[in-house]
Amino acid sequence: MIDKTKYKYLFNVDSPGDIKEFSVVDLKGLCSEIRQYMVDVISQVGGHFGGGLGSVELTVALHKVFNTPSDLIVWDTGHQAYPHKIITGRRDQLHTIRRLNGLSGFLKRTESEYDAFGAGHASTSISAALGMATGSDILQTNKKVIAVIGDGAMTGGMAYEAMNNCGILKKNIIVVLNDNNMSIAPNVWQISNYFTEMISHPEYNRLKGAIWDLTGKLDDFGDRLRKVAARFESGIKSVITPGMLFEALGFRYFGPVNGHNVGQLVKLFTHIKDYPGPLLVHAITEKGKGYKPAEGHVQRLHASTPFDKITGKAIKKSEGKPSYTSIFGNAMVDLVKENSNIVGITAAMPDGTGLDILQQEFPQNYFDVGIAEEHAVTFAAGLATQGVIPVAAIYSSFLQRAYDQVIHDVALQKLKVIFAIDRAGLVGADGPTHHGTFDLSYLRMIPGMIVMAPKDEQELRDMMYTAVNKIEGPSAIRYPRGEGTGIQLRTNFEAIEIGKAEVLLHGEDVAILAVGNMVQYSIEAADLLKNAGINAEVINMRFIKPLDTKLLDNIANRFDKIVTVEENSIVGGFGSAVLEYFSDHNYKNDIVRIGLPDHFIDHGTQKELHRMIEIDPEGIFHKIKIFCKGKGIKEEVAV
Repeated sequence: MIDKTKYKYLFNVDSPGDIKEFSVVDLKGLCSEIRQYMVDVISQVGGHFGGGLGSVELTVALHKVFNTPSDLIVWDTGHQAYPHKIITGRRDQLHTIRRLNGLSGFLKRTESEYDAFGAGHASTSISAALGMATGSDILQTNKKVIAVIGDGAMTGGMAYEAMNNCGILKKNIIVVLNDNNMSIAPNVWQISNYFTEMISHPEYNRLKGAIWDLTGKLDDFGDRLRKVAARFESGIKSVITPGMLFEALGFRYFGPVNGHNVGQLVKLFTHIKDYPGPLLVHAITEKGKGYKPAEGHVQRLHASTPFDKITGKAIKKSEGKPSYTSIFGNAMVDLVKENSNIVGITAAMPDGTGLDILQQEFPQNYFDVGIAEEHAVTFAAGLATQGVIPVAAIYSSFLQRAYDQVIHDVALQKLKVIFAIDRAGLVGADGPTHHGTFDLSYLRMIPGMIVMAPKDEQELRDMMYTAVNKIEGPSAIRYPRGEGTGIQLRTNFEAIEIGKAEVLLHGEDVAILAVGNMVQYSIEAADLLKNAGINAEVINMRFIKPLDTKLLDNIANRFDKIVTVEENSIVGGFGSAVLEYFSDHNYKNDIVRIGLPDHFIDHGTQKELHRMIEIDPEGIFHKIKIFCKGKGIKEEVAV
């Protein structure tokens, strides 16, 4: 429970309109309380943490100066938007964040009118905001549009594509660069703050405009004066600010400014809100600001499970089974020991992909390219042309961002690039922006691509070995988030025959063809079916492409009823591949596909979501039981 008596301001703020009359002192108090509230709540429920602690003053200043939701604030990724949620009517629901039927961990248009644009992936805010500003012009609605980008999102090429277009279209848009990298020394702040206030002040801009108009009337002499004045202003900016890059892209640059001085931010936004754009405000912030354990943490507590409020340390759970992520990371180390030409590539997710293990053991074989999945894939392609064996470890939902590069730069050239696809299937609390629900569909259609899914940790290791040593073109291995099955691992690797499935359980009533983590679910479902009088054969298909067609022919001739099971979209996935093969070969078997439904799935724990869409063992059992009715089902069996 939250002790509301500790809060003087926060529980009087139910919408941004409630802070319009706040003094600077009141705003500072509110900012302090927002941080305390985040610590109180997120320490109990977990969530993305550090980015929001660093964006408190920015959030409060923007909502005070601009008239949201009529004016539009577009947040990048959503990690930094928890304070935004708190002061836009969702304070009392914060404890439900990332839980089933609770608040989304990201921005979501259907959740609040203040969420102008949905955001879960990085580098999208400027493009979306420019579209909104252009739409406002077309419809003459005169909205102010602000994009807040940061937390690494400026490493994404899409941000610069958008900024270049901003400079061409010259729409009235304000981009706030929430720079929490701490790369600018504190002694620069004071000079820059003074300069920023000077160039943002209305009197300065009126004087500048008057001089510009006057010199424009002086023919050639006036042109020369203009050039001198422009060089003088640019010279000052280039000496004391890093803004020349943004100015070259067509932005008027203000900053760097102290992103934790709420009074200064309010003054700056008030000065510039009516200036013609595009404008860029460069705010220096500290990720994890105001919470000592986060300030001292290597990742600034970017995201956390529930933790101790005093120490910031995660509340210990009982030792579980190793995760697929850690199995992959250790497999990479073992493979590099055998072959030093193997390298790992991550797009700003070393811990999330397990490549931090490789980084520690073999830093020369590790590359982090930042939040730039497109570059990561083509960088891998370039490495492959030189005989290096690149393993691009990218989350399933993030690999979608580099789809053209996978096709054009890797597959078309038949390059040996291995895609290690973590977070395949439903990922849980991060929800639909991060669910890996489409990779089997979008990868299996690519010519020359070999696509695999391991049933357990050992098979993941062996598939890695197979991809490195037995496959000459592109390949992909997809595996789920979270714990493995807990099987005993071999120390050695074994190659798997390409396109070869394995029969795990023999039966005669129905054949269950499963891939990935659905294999174990199918085995459990088969046990339930056996108790109901249905003997199921369970096959671990292992390869989505190429399929084991010899086995499929055998199954087609032995079984009237066949079931496919996958944790991928039912549209175009593994089941569709089996149906295509059966149709092409004129087989007439009854086939049911079990997979993810053709709609976006919200957030919740993986087990909750599996149960909800009936792809857990009980759900698979019930679907097959209905499919096989008339096969001697024992109706009295309860599950």
